[in-house]
Amino acid sequence: MTRTERAAATATWIIAGLAVVFLVTPLVVTLAVSFGSTAVFTLPPPEWSLRWYAKLSRTSGLLPSVLTSLQIAALSTAIALVLGALCAIALVRGRFAGREAIATFLVSPLMLPGLVIGIAMLQAFREMGLRGAWLSLLVAHVVIALPYVVRTVVGALQLFDFALIDAARTLGCSYLDAVRKVMVPALAPAFLTSGMFAFLASMDNYPISIFFTDAWTKTLPIQMLQYVEESPDPTIAAISSGLILLAVIALLIGDRLVGLKRLADF
Repeated sequence: MTRTERAAATATWIIAGLAVVFLVTPLVVTLAVSFGSTAVFTLPPPEWSLRWYAKLSRTSGLLPSVLTSLQIAALSTAIALVLGALCAIALVRGRFAGREAIATFLVSPLMLPGLVIGIAMLQAFREMGLRGAWLSLLVAHVVIALPYVVRTVVGALQLFDFALIDAARTLGCSYLDAVRKVMVPALAPAFLTSGMFAFLASMDNYPISIFFTDAWTKTLPIQMLQYVEESPDPTIAAISSGLILLAVIALLIGDRLVGLKRLADF
């Protein structure tokens, strides 16, 4: 390795390290504040305490919002996995006009600001007569989750050899059995990866969800915003720590089932 290459490698590692510190520092601060003993956001806290975690059980509206978020996230992820997989197969295997435009359209929610998407869907739902908060949230979160599934599964399908399905059929499998026994196991890491990202994106979504909640149906991020407006204390940090823990658990499950290296390939 030449001196220039060593210098470039060193600079790359330094930049990567600074990026990691930049991304991780807010998480560390949030965790530290959640274990503080005072109602003031101070670092380091004067004493370590579980006071704010104990307060969660007495926080009004928290449990219903958590259950709503979990229900919406789980159901929207499941629907997005089915629709996204079908769309991805059509995009990879199909040969029709406008295929690239459709592919771009399906991932466009990742490119547009959430407020723009929220306003557009709000107007569309009103025109269609869809006014129920829960169903509106579900449809909106399917739109949020779908791009993660489509983009990930398309990438996996482009690496999949469809001749394996034909080979399975020559050995006596029906087409559905060949898909179930050959394609689904091969694409399992892609489904798991996209499902994790879709679920976490739904749980954490604020700019779109705010247009479809009401006084009785609120997702967790909307409820957290209300807490910030009414009583800004480290309870918010404790709830945020729970969301951080959820992301860590999702990564551990993915590592256990597939492996982080293989997940990163998608």
